[in-house]
Amino acid sequence: MRTLLSLIFCFFIISGLMAQVQESDLVQFSGVVVAGDSIRAVPFVNIRIKGSNRGTTSDLYGFFSLVARKGDVIQFSAVGFKKGSYRIPDTLSASRYSLVQIMTNDTILLKETVIYPWPTPEQFKQAFVWNKIPDDDLTIARKNLDKMEMRERALAMPMDGSMNYRNYMDNQVSKLYYRGQAQPIPLFNPFAWAEFIKAWKRGDFKRKE
Repeated sequence: MRTLLSLIFCFFIISGLMAQVQESDLVQFSGVVVAGDSIRAVPFVNIRIKGSNRGTTSDLYGFFSLVARKGDVIQFSAVGFKKGSYRIPDTLSASRYSLVQIMTNDTILLKETVIYPWPTPEQFKQAFVWNKIPDDDLTIARKNLDKMEMRERALAMPMDGSMNYRNYMDNQVSKLYYRGQAQPIPLFNPFAWAEFIKAWKRGDFKRKE
């Protein structure tokens, strides 16, 4: 019984010493990740302890902090930068360690890719030669100021308030002019017939939806 109690007591003592030794190996590893060309902070860098699934990510200002052991290899990786690593010294006497990790830009050269909107270069050349160049601003302005086109647009436009008022006043003046006498019938007026034919050709009498 005494032997069993002695073994249990020794086991707890050894476990406590091992825990103290393991705790003494722990290091609060902190630092900042910066770019080598501009010394600007590199955010969201993946930081992992080699050989384990433990790690962290740098914040928006490139700062990071994690618990590691003396002698661990810390790996740094980020998109657009070459991978880096750092070994924590195993001769540290303090429980905290800081580092400024410099990342080098990783430049990737891609092959030239030419994209054509046509299956073959010959079809592209043919389409380029027969391509209709759009009118510039001066040509568009000249077309808009063409007399015939302006006349057609004016005839197609409805009357505004001023024109309606002028038409109403003309009708009133005509009634007052022939007041007390019979108004002439324009049935045999050749000018009225000419205006009627022009209006009929323009489509003024068509039903408008």
